[in-house]
Amino acid sequence: MNKKISSFIVVSILLLGVIIYSAITGSIKMNMLDFIRAFLGEENPDYTVIKDLRFPRIIVALFAGAALSVAGVLLQAVMRNPLADAGVIGISAGASFVQLLVITLFPMLFFFTPLLAFLGGAFACFLVFTLSWKSGLNPLKIILVGIAINAMFTGLTEAFVTLCSYMNIMVGGVGGSNLSMRTWSNVSLITFYGAIGLIISFLLASWCNLLTLQDKTAKSLGFNVTRARLIIAATAVLLAAISTATAGVIAFVGLLIPHISRRLVGSDHKWLIPFSALAGALLILTADTLGRILVAPLEIPASTIMAIIGGPFLIFLIRKDK
Repeated sequence: MNKKISSFIVVSILLLGVIIYSAITGSIKMNMLDFIRAFLGEENPDYTVIKDLRFPRIIVALFAGAALSVAGVLLQAVMRNPLADAGVIGISAGASFVQLLVITLFPMLFFFTPLLAFLGGAFACFLVFTLSWKSGLNPLKIILVGIAINAMFTGLTEAFVTLCSYMNIMVGGVGGSNLSMRTWSNVSLITFYGAIGLIISFLLASWCNLLTLQDKTAKSLGFNVTRARLIIAATAVLLAAISTATAGVIAFVGLLIPHISRRLVGSDHKWLIPFSALAGALLILTADTLGRILVAPLEIPASTIMAIIGGPFLIFLIRKDK
């Protein structure tokens, strides 16, 4: 069987298995047979609780993982940088800070959460591009600038939260990176905007392939490189922003998944983007499920687990790049 197809099949089966396991495991447990019966329509009070409390969390984790992974693929194509990731270079932190700042000061703008997160992420992305441009977009320097931007926005967020606590101001916006207490309104938000971003990403696959060529070569084929970079970058920011708005800041997903995916399905973005979406969904749901059951009843946020995994992986890639 073709390696690409077999990889899709294996990841899809694993994803389905983790979804079911995540749904039936926790403070309220169900055996798989009862769960399937209840899912097909049989009345079960435990299933009702699981549906209202656990299903939204699972769906948000799936879409957040898919969105962050594909955002990583797109950013790596735009920057020609295998180390690019929305969480590492500050896009997620920028989205989180601007959203938190505006919604806390102007609560009436809560319904514009996706737009605010997008503007914050876009501003962070603009800063990374601008400050890296003089260096010729050297991959390692982009990461160093991105880490500085990420640290700046993270520091601003922490300073703002501390200031608000001194002034007895209730802080709104992103409630951390723990996926607990997610609701069906969060599901509606991330599925709508996430689906738009993912569909656009699939349509941009051929453009991403052309960006792997030298700019002169691509332009000689009649390809508008600048327009393509702007559109692809905007799509990546949208995906990262909507994930941040609903699941909080989770780094390293867009770094890990594209590298693993390239080894399994190659560098053709027509395969890479959909596979990364599936693999990213599997990774975040697995991380969230592990965080929920390892030290129950306490929880380890998925972002913490990803940091533990992703930090050493980034160091490995930087050393390898050298």
